[in-house]
Amino acid sequence: MSSPTPGSRPRPTALLLLVVALTAGCGAPPRAADGPPPTAPTPRVVSGAPAGPDRTGPATAQPPASSAAPTRAASRHVFPVRAADVAYHPTHSAYPGTDIFADCGTPFVAVTDGTVAEVSRVDRFDPRGPRGPFNGGLSVSLIGDDGVRYYGSHLSRIADGVDPGARVRAGQRLGAVGRTGNANNVCHLHFGISPPCVGRDGWWIRRGVVWPAPYLDSWRRGGNREPAAAVAAWHRRHGCPAEPPG
Repeated sequence: MSSPTPGSRPRPTALLLLVVALTAGCGAPPRAADGPPPTAPTPRVVSGAPAGPDRTGPATAQPPASSAAPTRAASRHVFPVRAADVAYHPTHSAYPGTDIFADCGTPFVAVTDGTVAEVSRVDRFDPRGPRGPFNGGLSVSLIGDDGVRYYGSHLSRIADGVDPGARVRAGQRLGAVGRTGNANNVCHLHFGISPPCVGRDGWWIRRGVVWPAPYLDSWRRGGNREPAAAVAAWHRRHGCPAEPPG
């Protein structure tokens, strides 16, 4: 079976081969230091403007005061890639996460209402450097009103106005699927779910600590399964680890 060409979407029959191929890109990296401490810009509403040019990053915002716990009124959730034809696998190499395969340029959207927490508009990945801090390339994380952090990386671009502190709505475009960072030149979105440890954690939490596939399955069907309880349970057990797993 042939490998996917750059810029093309792998078919479901090639999915298992892609998971193996991406092991190096999304696998467990060695210990490394994370980026600069967070800042807290003034929140503002993001317009539905198209993607704009890259700017210096990454940047972070302080998380909302709410913790990762179920809310009384369920938050609306949507699938993070706006496309009819996507593929993803329920497992991932080395840690909980999901790689969602779609054409480069396919819209990456907010899965729920919330506040943009972290944005990286510059691809700092160097294959000769440490694997971990910059594996995601261009990326955005969102802390939902449900208290959960949602992370998407390997983006080709980030929408104009998507900056730390900006308020976004479920289904609003945050960027576009790409192959930046350690993506093995395959167009896909790495999607991770974690507690809101912004400023007290690193890439080893942001990349994902709870398996996303059951929630993606629900959202893909138009359901609204919520990860808040699972994330809160993980957070109670582990807190916000200051170092990557050994």
